[in-house]
Amino acid sequence: QVQLVESGGGLVQAGDSLRLSCAASGRTFSSNTMAWFRQAPGKEREFVALISGSGASTIFASSVKGRFAISRDNIKNTMSLQMNSLKAEDTAVYYCAVAHTRAITTVLREYEYWGQGIQVTVSS
Repeated sequence: QVQLVESGGGLVQAGDSLRLSCAASGRTFSSNTMAWFRQAPGKEREFVALISGSGASTIFASSVKGRFAISRDNIKNTMSLQMNSLKAEDTAVYYCAVAHTRAITTVLREYEYWGQGIQVTVSS
């Protein structure tokens, strides 16, 4: 049974940093694109960042580019999101996701496995 578990969320102040982690179990995903999405209250779930299976390619949403960094460890089957210079508008539930294939995609429906989500709250 595949399981994705996020950790590292919490309440921080604007300008602070936070690091989210995603631990996968049940199978290895070294060939699959992995990504972070987020969903703020009353809004649709949106793409944040992705990383290719090898880790060689990354893509960021324009709203987080330059502030967030994504990485993965295929030996440990984990992925991380380093969030710096956090803003109030970054407040959301953050989800870890694994794509169907190695395709590099920001499309939500292309992601097969999802974590339960973790709350990140940035106070201004």
